[in-house]
Amino acid sequence: MEPNAVADTASVRATYDRIAAHFSRTRAEPWPQIPAFLNGRSGDVGVALGCGNGRHVELLADCCARVVGLDLSRALLGLATERAADSFESDWIQASVETVPLATDSVDLGVYIATLHHLDSREDRRESLDELARVLAPDGRALVSVWSTTHSAFDETEGFDTVVDWTLPDGETVPRYYHIYDPDEFVTDLTASALRVERSFTADGNCFSVVVGEGKRP
Repeated sequence: MEPNAVADTASVRATYDRIAAHFSRTRAEPWPQIPAFLNGRSGDVGVALGCGNGRHVELLADCCARVVGLDLSRALLGLATERAADSFESDWIQASVETVPLATDSVDLGVYIATLHHLDSREDRRESLDELARVLAPDGRALVSVWSTTHSAFDETEGFDTVVDWTLPDGETVPRYYHIYDPDEFVTDLTASALRVERSFTADGNCFSVVVGEGKRP
């Protein structure tokens, strides 16, 4: 299967609606890099782009007065709402990370974890990064991550497109598009956006960058 065949917005939404329940059960705990990033930070508004089941929104709620979880999948947002019901408050928005329906300069803290790599063109990925830059306050910070060629599953050293199947309990496989980034390519795309890169690193087979909203705005 050609990677781009499962990468359009409708296909990605359908994929994650289909696998949401099983996916969420395997994604109960936050990535350790998120509490490390949020430690000592606070703000009025925090946002998680590609929030999935809300596990990282919960962490934002501990350090922001208002939090927003945004995801393309209605099914995952439903699970996030259930997760939040008895423990934290959040606004939930079904939307694409390419057109974030939040005001310019409105976000103090952001997490954009394991989502950018599902956009199937460099143009779309950079557009999404520009959207993050737009909504971040001038002194706002966000942590962005993508799957990396440094992961032990990959032999390639340069970025590439691929399809990775998700296997449901009944044996059904659901294809998912990824652009696997090499670390230099990730920094190049961030640098080409309206964000300013404060720090970049790799961990657990992923590329991470702490980015600042003031960047290269016109």
